[in-house]
Amino acid sequence: MSWFLLAIVGVLGLYLISLYNGLVRKRQMVNEGWSGIDVQLKRRTDLIPSLVEVVKGYASHEREALEAVTRMRSQAEAVPGDDIEGRAKAEGMLSQALGRLMAVAESYPDLKASQNFVDLQASLDKVEHELQMSRRYYNGAVRGLNVAVESFPSNLVARNFGFEKAGYFEIEDAADRSVPSVSF
Repeated sequence: MSWFLLAIVGVLGLYLISLYNGLVRKRQMVNEGWSGIDVQLKRRTDLIPSLVEVVKGYASHEREALEAVTRMRSQAEAVPGDDIEGRAKAEGMLSQALGRLMAVAESYPDLKASQNFVDLQASLDKVEHELQMSRRYYNGAVRGLNVAVESFPSNLVARNFGFEKAGYFEIEDAADRSVPSVSF
């Protein structure tokens, strides 16, 4: 009888260790996902000064759009790396400012023909694509962790060892979520 009881305790112990290790793995995936987003955001903020300078050369009287991009870039860089919600909000505002800057660029055919601008725009498009993929990976990792933190029996292990739900990297502006209207 004691061997049977010992075997049950051993299997239960191994199961709890497995749950704990699964939670650790999921938390590390969330951290890895955030690191990927952070790298892409850094690449984007590194491109912005060059983009602003090129646009400034062609559209110097579009001061408001240029200043907005520069201001939003500074605000995004000032948000601490572990403040995911704050960073998402700041980056969303930066994306809007960049969108306005690109709209301004449409009014300047010489600028659109500039090889520097074309190269910077292509680089920015590539970074935005990579950023979108990083966000998807991160949000998938967050979903996995959050499900494990809330599901029984892993929630018992999570609660006892300090595992918490993580926040999604979401779009703050409802206008960015809306489906664009298309008319022919």
